[in-house]
Amino acid sequence: MTRMAPHSPRAPLLIVEDDSAILELLEEELQDAGYATLVAASAEDALATLSHSEVSLVISDVRLPGISGLQLLQQLRTDGSEVGFIVITAFGTIDQAVESLKMGADDFLTKPLDLEGVREAVFRVLEHRRLAERFDRPARDEGFHGIIGDSEPMHALFRDATRLARSEAPILILGESGTGKELLARAIHAESPRAEAPFVAVNCASIPGELMESEFFGHRKGAFTGATDNRQGLFQAARGGSLFLDEIGEMSPNLQAKLLRALQEKTVKAVGAETEDPIDVRIIAATHRDLEREIEAGHFRSDLFFRLETFSLRIPPLRERPGDIERLVSTLIAKHAAAQEKRIERIEPAALQALLDYPYPGNVRELENAVMRAVTLAEAGVLSHADLPERLRQRHETQRRHAPSGTSQATRPEQGNWPSLEEVEKRYIQKVLDATGGNKRKTADILGIARRTLYRRLEEE
Repeated sequence: MTRMAPHSPRAPLLIVEDDSAILELLEEELQDAGYATLVAASAEDALATLSHSEVSLVISDVRLPGISGLQLLQQLRTDGSEVGFIVITAFGTIDQAVESLKMGADDFLTKPLDLEGVREAVFRVLEHRRLAERFDRPARDEGFHGIIGDSEPMHALFRDATRLARSEAPILILGESGTGKELLARAIHAESPRAEAPFVAVNCASIPGELMESEFFGHRKGAFTGATDNRQGLFQAARGGSLFLDEIGEMSPNLQAKLLRALQEKTVKAVGAETEDPIDVRIIAATHRDLEREIEAGHFRSDLFFRLETFSLRIPPLRERPGDIERLVSTLIAKHAAAQEKRIERIEPAALQALLDYPYPGNVRELENAVMRAVTLAEAGVLSHADLPERLRQRHETQRRHAPSGTSQATRPEQGNWPSLEEVEKRYIQKVLDATGGNKRKTADILGIARRTLYRRLEEE
């Protein structure tokens, strides 16, 4: 599938080529892919351009009049320039290609040029450099208290969470499993006036029903078999702070009633106690369930729901914010590489694309597990496609097999109206060129020839 430039760099690409036909071909190809370009016919012209213009990548032929492409590369590296560099060399000159890599080139291409290969090489080099820059950069912005999200839904969530944090009212966090509900609860606590007091988290699904009351409200010595000492409950442990009740939809109906009373009266009674103790906590609850359906089914109390839902926040699943995946990937790679004391210098484009394309039913938790696995398996500083979980690899391969291989016959304007170049005189080239508004890509497609051939024919006229 033809790859466009999903993240076009701010700075343009610089093409250095003395063959005007090839230069124009490369310029049009890369502009069509979404990149801005500058051109130079010699290394000297390229150096002059670089002296006053920022570029993200240089694509240079080796054979140039005057200074060669390799000498241009050597001079740039000697001067300390880290600009990306792709070398174009004649077919079969592998020694020259290897030499260019040793001198600091990022990649090389051989003539005759494969235009799809040019796009892939440019994409690959820019992606590697961009990700490497992120990994080398000190941890700058950890998001909203550790929650990564640049999309508008996440920015809206962060704004709402910041406002609601100032309130003392309960908050109900809604979201699928793996979206980061506890992270959001901790962020709300950190933004609240209670930030210096304890944050106590409990997963309601993990506590056996017979122990729930004791866990939440505490117990007195001798209250039941095994109660050998007084024990404070979660409400007392969170005094002055926030109590996070994760998966509250799993709470038993009996405890739901007692929780409702505690919220209304602001007191709790320990198991086996004669008196009630005052409480001072802010309740933040969370669930992946649809509590309104649970109410209809008789599994959840409506009065408790309305009490908890004074304010509610919904965390969007990862599939609703695909634009956040790339930043999450780079953040998670850096996190797990540091934890494993490994250095990941680059990620293969196929691996990155597989990570970007997957729907993640398990949300951020599933993405993190996939990245952690890949970092663990990565070798020689490269995170490869083979390091990813099998389900991601299989989906990516399936998508590639079923993706269109280029512009289809149906999408080529007026293709059926034009014979190939071999069947017409030169005057038809200009007619087709006029009909396509001067678009040489469409013209070459209509005539059934390579664009390189088209450029040569236009030069001959």
